[in-house]
Formats: sequence, structure tokens, C-alpha cells
Amino acid sequence: MLKGVPRNARLLMGARAARSVGQGALVADFALYLHALHWSALNIGVLYSVSLLVGALATLLVGPLSDHFGAKGFLLGYEGVQLVAASIALSTTQSIWLGGAAILGAFGRGANGGAGPFAPAEQSWISRSVVEPQWAPIFHFNTSIGLSGMAAGALLAALPSVFEGMLPGAAAYRPLFLIVLIGSVVCLLFLRAAEALPAERATEEKSTLVEAATAKTKQPLWRLMLTFGSINTLNGLGIGMVGPLMAYWFHLRFGVGPAAIGGTMAIAFASAAFMSLIGLRLTRRFGLVGTVLRMRLLGLALLLALPFSPFFWLAMLIFIIRAALNQGNIGSRQALFLGLVDKDRRGLAATINSLSIQAPRAIGPTIAAAFFQWEMLVTPFLIAGALQGAYLYFFQRFFRGIEKKVR
Repeated sequence: MLKGVPRNARLLMGARAARSVGQGALVADFALYLHALHWSALNIGVLYSVSLLVGALATLLVGPLSDHFGAKGFLLGYEGVQLVAASIALSTTQSIWLGGAAILGAFGRGANGGAGPFAPAEQSWISRSVVEPQWAPIFHFNTSIGLSGMAAGALLAALPSVFEGMLPGAAAYRPLFLIVLIGSVVCLLFLRAAEALPAERATEEKSTLVEAATAKTKQPLWRLMLTFGSINTLNGLGIGMVGPLMAYWFHLRFGVGPAAIGGTMAIAFASAAFMSLIGLRLTRRFGLVGTVLRMRLLGLALLLALPFSPFFWLAMLIFIIRAALNQGNIGSRQALFLGLVDKDRRGLAATINSLSIQAPRAIGPTIAAAFFQWEMLVTPFLIAGALQGAYLYFFQRFFRGIEKKVR
């Protein structure tokens, strides 16, 4: 699969793999850790929301700046912040310090190995490292690598169950931050070895989607990006209602602990990694838009069924299949959106794509946590289902005409 992939892209994929392991461990266990420290559901939700909002604000700055100054410095800085955040979380449980570290380190949010608010710089760097025909396979494989690392990290999320006999109470969760710290060190090594590609190396070549989009819709490029960013907000709101606190929901609904939740998450991420590779084959048959729509519609049906599952094993099975379908098409969506712009504006495009999901996503955890505190565990899923259904409707209307024009 890596045959013919430029060295730069391979190094960035290696960094993603190293980063994703710690993310997988914390997406399964961080909310449970806060619960063990006696944080209320609402406080947990507010922390996640603030973390997502800060990430969205950082994204607003990073993407456009990476187009002018290159992505390497931003990503190296991000890993430095991760090192500091993980060190703080390892050394204290005081709410103010732990909360600050969680916001800086984006603990528990998960990003499939992506660099959090610095993901636009990462996507831009990868897109500049390969030619446009390679985007779909590269982004699918890059997503698959991140999801595989998340799966490995989710398996390590069972460690608190191992350490609970040796470390008292919530302290059994703290070794997880050592995984984040080690991952950041390895990630720094990969990033330092990668070659910086400043914006001035970009060419004036036009993307086929750029030309098709502007010809089909007769709209300027900025309006196209703004329109799709608006559509993306529906997806972000829906994701925020259920995604960040899914592990916590499993604990509240079925009373299961980190071993069961971590195992479930691990299988889900591994299935999604496999589906990302299968999704690449589906794009050859159905196209990028057709693949996204088919996978997301099935995922939507499973989302609505999940909260009504009477047994943990059934909920686990639905969650795994849904995760595989939803996350398996991330590479297609990235390739679609980056294809709307020329090389010198890919950081900006990645920023709009990421920001339009992250900013509304920040609202979801607080709303969902309030429902959890009121023991209304089904309502967030119904709201999320309605939002994601609307997103898919507008998504297909936006991209169908463009993709047909390209063909």
C-alpha cells in the first residue's frame, strides 16, 4: 500500500500512528477518569465543550497561516503542547490543572490520529506531498492508519482494570497519560525528519474540481467553501451530541467499566480502519459522493437504533458497525473538500472543513451531558439523528452536480 508513496507522506503517516495510540486510550477512558474523580456529568460535558471550542479557535488561525509559513513548525509546536499537557496530567489531579491540561491536550476527544486543531496544517502538508490523483488512496490509508492506532490505544484503555489492585481509585487511570507522552516524543521524531514544503513551492495548476465547481454553480470559490462549511455545521452538531461522551454513555446505560468499553472501542476503531480501505474500493464503483452517502445513511439508521438496545452486547455490536461505516469514509470527504481549491489555498480549505465541524461540535457535549444528568439517555441520539439526516440531504445536493461535471 505504501509503494509509490513519497517519503514525506510516509513520515506524516508514522507521526499519525504514534499520536493516535494515546488518543485511543483517552477517548475510551478520560470521561471515566473524571467520573472516578467525582466530576458531575454536566462538568464533564462543559470541559469537553470548552476543549472543542478552544480547538476550533486555534483551527481558525492555523490553517491559513500554514499556507504562508508551512505546516512543519505548527505541528512540532502541537506535539510540544501535548508533552506539557500529558506531564501535567501525570503529576496532579487538581481540577484547575487537570482541566487546563485536558483543554490544551484535547484529552478524550479523539481525532483518529489527527493533530487536533492543527489538523488543517497536517492535511495541507500531506496534499502538497503527493499528486492529486493519489489523494483518495492516500487520505483513506492515512485515516486507516490513525484508526488502527486508536484501536491499539483503546485496548490499552483496559489498563486501569489491571492497575486497580496496585493504585488506589482514580490513580489507576493516570498511567494512560504516559502513553500520550511517549507517543508525542515518537511523533516529534517523525515530524523533524519530514521535509517542510512552504507555500511558495505550490504551482498555479487548477484542481479539476475547482474548475467543475465554479463552472457548474457559477459561484465564486469562496462562496462554495462557505456553503459547504454551513452544511458541515449540521454534521458537527450531530457528532457533538453523541461522539465525545460515548464511553461515558456506555458506563451510565449499562454500568460497564474501562475493560469492556476499551475492548468495544478497540474493535470499533479496527473495523473502521478496515472499512476505510474497503471504502477506497467503493469509491471506484460509486464515486466519492456515492460512497459517503451509502455509508453514512446506514450509519444514521444504526445511530437511531443504538439507544434502544436492551443489552450491552447488542449496543456494542451496533456501535462497532456504525463506527466502521461513519469513520470509514473520512478519507473520501477530505479528498472531496480539498479538491475544491488550488494548492496555495488547501490550508484554508482544510480549516473551513475542520472549523465548520469543530465549532458546532463544541456545543454538543454540554447539551448531551445535561440530558445525561436528567437521566434522559435516548434524547441526544434522536437529536443527533435529525441533524445528521439533514446534513446528508444537503451534502448530496451540493456535491452531486459537481462530481457529475468532473466525470
